Amino acid sequence: MLKTIQRLLTILLLFAGLLFLGYQAFLYSLVRDNLPTGMTIARIDVGGMSREKAAETLNNQYFSPIVLNHLEEKVDINPQDVGFSLDVEGMLDQAEAARGERPFLEGFVEYLLKRSFEPSEIPLKAAHDQAALQTQLENVASLLDRPATAPQLLLGAGSYQPGETGYITNLEASLPAAEMALYQYDPAGRQVDLVIEMQESGGLNIDVLTAQLQRTLADDAAGLIGAVFIMDLQTGEEISINGDLALSGLSILKIPIFVEAYRVLDQAPNEYVQGLFFDTAARSSNFGANLLLHEIAGIANTYEGASILTESMSRLGLVNTFMAIPYDAAAVSTRPNTYTTPANSVPNLLFAPDPARQTTAEDMGTLLSMIYYCAQGGGALLAVYPNQITPTECQAIIDLMEQNVEGNLIRIGVPEDVPVSHKHGWDGLTYGDAGIVLSPGGDYVIVIYVNQASGWLPSEISFPILWELSRLTYNYFNFTEPYLEDPEVRANREAEAQEARVAAEEAALSEEGVLDTEATPVAPVTPTHTP
Repeated sequence: MLKTIQRLLTILLLFAGLLFLGYQAFLYSLVRDNLPTGMTIARIDVGGMSREKAAETLNNQYFSPIVLNHLEEKVDINPQDVGFSLDVEGMLDQAEAARGERPFLEGFVEYLLKRSFEPSEIPLKAAHDQAALQTQLENVASLLDRPATAPQLLLGAGSYQPGETGYITNLEASLPAAEMALYQYDPAGRQVDLVIEMQESGGLNIDVLTAQLQRTLADDAAGLIGAVFIMDLQTGEEISINGDLALSGLSILKIPIFVEAYRVLDQAPNEYVQGLFFDTAARSSNFGANLLLHEIAGIANTYEGASILTESMSRLGLVNTFMAIPYDAAAVSTRPNTYTTPANSVPNLLFAPDPARQTTAEDMGTLLSMIYYCAQGGGALLAVYPNQITPTECQAIIDLMEQNVEGNLIRIGVPEDVPVSHKHGWDGLTYGDAGIVLSPGGDYVIVIYVNQASGWLPSEISFPILWELSRLTYNYFNFTEPYLEDPEVRANREAEAQEARVAAEEAALSEEGVLDTEATPVAPVTPTHTP
């Protein structure tokens, strides 16, 4: 009985097995034309899939967006937007060719075991447009990058705001990772961490100052012409706006007079010469300047002194600077009444320079830098005249011109406690000032001129422009602690203080009974004379 039952169970199991195999064979016959078990295309398992299903799977995986990680931001990039193409048909054809004419039994066994005896791997066939991908990266960078900023001018305030640190995308380093992500099928591999580089805030670029100086001159409604020369005495960087154009020498030519007078001195100036220096620098005395020309000439001949000055400036390379006729003097037949220079040889001289005495903003700025470097023991003055002028004498020139508080042009654009060694001048058509500013943020040379060649130029128009040019320059060098006082307010305050001092001096002299009613008062802020 037991054997009968065992035989019956065996028959049932065999019958069930045959039924199972038959059913599986039927199922296999339905999918026999599908891709074989274990086949991968582009690293994706497509075993058992129909051609259509495999194509859909491949497209879904490889045309899903790649994700660009930019710090905390995520940006999806559609592969089609970067020219990505997938050769699905070619890969499927290759897969079918690899499958070949497989015997039914072999395929059926692989189907049952869910594994292949000979797995087939079809490599990825795809391409992309590198330029299009580069463009996409650039677009993301332009949207999300925050480059470091240099200090910038605050329009209307005349000051500069501090720069800020920032970050930018390294496109060259990020591109290979983005390209690789296009060829990954898994979501994790399609994530790209862009290479982000931190940027420190740079120093204030002198181009910012150049642009604002040009804008200030261009915005003038009176149609003035300006000339500006700035030199950073620490770095040697320069700004030159019309700096090579011929200008009237004005009283600014008294700066080379100081240089030449000290050059001919063999010892410290005596009391008489010291008085001439002071009158010429602080009171803009033409008479004192002419007497210094006598000292330069070694004889009482201002024309000879002017000739020596002109020759010396040329020797220093300042070929556009000359004095043909001394101050308040007339032309003489035995001397040239002008000189031809590169600056005045061009047609249509914009500044209508005085033919008797000329210079350029660049020449005066360069001479001032020579004086500054000489005072520190170097520079062209000592190189050209090694035994004729000393650092002590150059420092004396700087100290001398600091006593000029009459010329309220450069001075009004800087704080009152900042030393300004300068010489100013004007003649009704041209107003100018040239000096060295010893500021906390760095020493610099500044030469500024404005001109109205077509007619009389009122100080009410010229002065505010020159004040603002000076203030902009000071604030460039001192942008962390800018000078914010309105120059006009400063000028009016100084004018009132000056008038009060003059009145007090006159009152004191009157009480002593020695007041000279014809004495010339200290010059007010607004000029009533020609320096």
